[in-house]
Amino acid sequence: MDLVQPESLGMNARQLARIGEHMRRRYVEPGKIPGCLTMVSRRGEVCYVDVAGLSDVARNTPLTSDTIMRIYSMTKPITSVALMTLYEKGLFSLSDPVHRYIPTWKNMRVRKGGAWPLFETEPCKRPMTIRDLFMHTSGLTYGFLRASNIDRAYRKQGVGDPRPGYTLKDMMDQLAELPLEFSPGERWNYSVSTDVLAYLVEVISGKSFEDYLQEVILGPLGMVDTGFNIPAAKLARFGSCYQRNMAKELVLQDDGQDSEYRDRALFSGGGGLLSTLGDYNRFCQMLLNGGTLDAQRIIGPRTLAFMTGNHLPGGVDMSAFATGSFSETGYEGVGFGLGFANKLNALQNGFPASNGSFFWGGLASTLFWVDPVEELVVIFMTQLIPSSTFNFRGQLEALVYAALD
Repeated sequence: MDLVQPESLGMNARQLARIGEHMRRRYVEPGKIPGCLTMVSRRGEVCYVDVAGLSDVARNTPLTSDTIMRIYSMTKPITSVALMTLYEKGLFSLSDPVHRYIPTWKNMRVRKGGAWPLFETEPCKRPMTIRDLFMHTSGLTYGFLRASNIDRAYRKQGVGDPRPGYTLKDMMDQLAELPLEFSPGERWNYSVSTDVLAYLVEVISGKSFEDYLQEVILGPLGMVDTGFNIPAAKLARFGSCYQRNMAKELVLQDDGQDSEYRDRALFSGGGGLLSTLGDYNRFCQMLLNGGTLDAQRIIGPRTLAFMTGNHLPGGVDMSAFATGSFSETGYEGVGFGLGFANKLNALQNGFPASNGSFFWGGLASTLFWVDPVEELVVIFMTQLIPSSTFNFRGQLEALVYAALD
């Protein structure tokens, strides 16, 4: 990819170089992560790319700038934009009850007590809306959170597990039989809500989620290496994914050359996409440009501004409204909109990205943010589960903003 001199964009090259030095010295060389990619762009021009370490430790395969990686929950903003393109056509309203599109959800209830399979439940105080799904205020959860009897039921039932033949429709049928954590709108809880958004794309558009993404976002943006399955022709570029054991050693979680990402039928809108640094940068540049890139308009600027604002009730930050043990952001000084977290108060948050920046991350420690004030896009990719292992976002914010002249 083409790079421009950082100074031409008001950035300090020496300070930017410290990003790679920091990541190598603190993480790659000690073996805490297999390798990492970092990209910084400003005013639509890439001014810094650093490639460090390996894509596969056992095979000693060098990481490259076009290595294909699991972006997990960085799929969520793409899914959210996809559904909002249907909103722009007037095909649904945010206040619509979800059961209008998934009839089996009409009588969903809230857990009052008990454990799977013997729950005591009560009626929801109000129906779940599409806005609740965008905002993670739906009452749904994730099985991996391990925080409640409901997410234990998700694990027992295999909700969202991408086994052979398992589809979004199967997932919706399972969820119809399980109670909610709380009545919709009462709290924020990280959840499978965005997978439900992906299913709504299918219901409303009449196309598979995979086909709709390709037609409306991936194809127009030229995101040629982004998809739900790894093609045989690209297998050599697919990195492996790791976890850390109790001894803090890297342990293989998914072998890129013998991966579970083959022939998946579950097009998970919440976490299923594979992508590259360059592809995701095209998505982020479209966001920075207000919905358009290279004369391809994906979504309107007013719609996008609406999505990236804070929709939490009363304008509070997430510390006042969130629950649960995991998300891809800290809560202080951070709001949440329609598929994106957003920086409300940098001083309260403790990191220097501009107020109004919006962002998210992925389970394997990938992350991005878009800063409209400074016209910045920052993307970081590695393959280490979980993303809570190290505070890459906070460290990168300190390093990147120190490079602004």
